[in-house]
Amino acid sequence: MPISRLDSYDISEARGFLCSYDAAAVELRGAWRRPRDVALRLPQMLTTGRVRQLLEAQLPILTEQDVEPLSEPQARAAMVHYSFMVQSYVWGEPQASAVLPACLSIPICALADKIGQQPLLPYSGYVLDNWGLHDPEGAIDLSNIYVIQNFLGGQDENWFILVHVAIEARAGAALARMPAVIEAVEAANTPEVTLLLREIAEVWVDLKHIFDRMPERCDPYAYFERVRPYIHGWKDNPALPGGVLYEGVTAHGGVPQSYRGQTGSQSSIVPCMDALLGVGHAADPMKAYLDELHIYRPPGHRRFIDDLRKESHLRDFVLQAADPKLSASYNANIQAVADFRSRHLEYAASYINKQQRKAAGNDTDVGTGGTPFMKYLKKHRDETEANLIAIG
Repeated sequence: MPISRLDSYDISEARGFLCSYDAAAVELRGAWRRPRDVALRLPQMLTTGRVRQLLEAQLPILTEQDVEPLSEPQARAAMVHYSFMVQSYVWGEPQASAVLPACLSIPICALADKIGQQPLLPYSGYVLDNWGLHDPEGAIDLSNIYVIQNFLGGQDENWFILVHVAIEARAGAALARMPAVIEAVEAANTPEVTLLLREIAEVWVDLKHIFDRMPERCDPYAYFERVRPYIHGWKDNPALPGGVLYEGVTAHGGVPQSYRGQTGSQSSIVPCMDALLGVGHAADPMKAYLDELHIYRPPGHRRFIDDLRKESHLRDFVLQAADPKLSASYNANIQAVADFRSRHLEYAASYINKQQRKAAGNDTDVGTGGTPFMKYLKKHRDETEANLIAIG
């Protein structure tokens, strides 16, 4: 098998890249209970205007020794809570803080090392590990999911996160077919490849329908003013040009660190499609940014993308076969990804670029990942569409 079992990558058909365990049922015991309780009070603390003072007064300093006995679900649950507190400390008052106190910096770095991620809020902590089911036996869809950890809370923040959760869950059906596509290509089974690609394209129709629901309960103004300010990083952000100093983290040697902020571009769904379909992007600073985001994904998800890119010869197979039905099913997927990127571009314009007020670190021209996002999104949409195959 060129591609391993899905579960070896921490992926499933039912949940896609979402956590495989019940995140809401993970119990943090002993010294970890207090930080969890403090984090869950962030919606009350952020409105005081002195969230930094409150966090420093209430948090113990937990170390690598405290992190070591945690199971992976416990470490990931703790990472969700700590990453929200870290973001709140840095961005929760009018001026961004360039120093992170030891009560936050030491535990989040230890947690990040344990789970193989970066010590700030990643997409996995914001979305993949941050949801629960109202009905444990029900579907993972917008009628049955809720957010565990918030910044300010409220409908707009919750809906923004939950739309991403629902998209990730539905994408599992597409991910589950990708290894089979590779096998069918190796076997030169044109009808099977055609069928699988049609099924994947049908999933993408559903993904876009879910994405289209974003404006139902997430208002552009509310997003820009009440959701976006807390998810920025500190690389290429004008408010923190020197990064952030993680106090007490000896591995950093007293040097401030720069990390990219949480962004939907850290989701692994579209990169998997690029890898399967053989979509490439021109070598330029935008491509370098796309490559850099790879380290912000969970390790298993990175491996899946890498294995797909290494093993997929789908595009060459479609070109060589010159089969109209196969080419059409391939093009349906290219167009579906391009359409999804177009919707993302439209939302970026209305939810960010067209907003009138700028604040420290919350620039209308700079994405939460620290890029000129409008140019970046348009470029990758256009490069996707350029991979359409002529049928004639």
